[in-house]
Amino acid sequence: MRPNNNLILSTVCASDECCMEPTKDRRSHTRLLCAELIELAWRDASGRDLHCIANLEDISVAGLCLQLDKPVFPSTRVKMVHGTTRLEGIVRHCRYDHGSYFIGVQWDEAYEWSTRVFRPRHLLDPRDLEPAFQPL
Repeated sequence: MRPNNNLILSTVCASDECCMEPTKDRRSHTRLLCAELIELAWRDASGRDLHCIANLEDISVAGLCLQLDKPVFPSTRVKMVHGTTRLEGIVRHCRYDHGSYFIGVQWDEAYEWSTRVFRPRHLLDPRDLEPAFQPL
């Protein structure tokens, strides 16, 4: 799982080099933690169709976070497939962390995710967790 902090490192990737710039986390929707493998497809700047398997890290009504082994540039339109479910969105940020790329994808304006549309097998709402530490 990726840490939930207020600072996201946005990565602008050029070839194999990455430049990281800190940006403020502006998410206003609750993110549900999950673990699910999905197929990701996109077209790169040269028009080449690319695809890979990505791990779904978290999901919300506004978008999702995927962990993958390739960078995907911000503003890239991506298609995600899991079984018969097909989802689309725009990459808003990409960051490199501990050997993997994490991309934030925002749903298309007309789309709002719900568990009726797609429910990952492993889905956890962090608000349902009891605090691990109870002060005296």
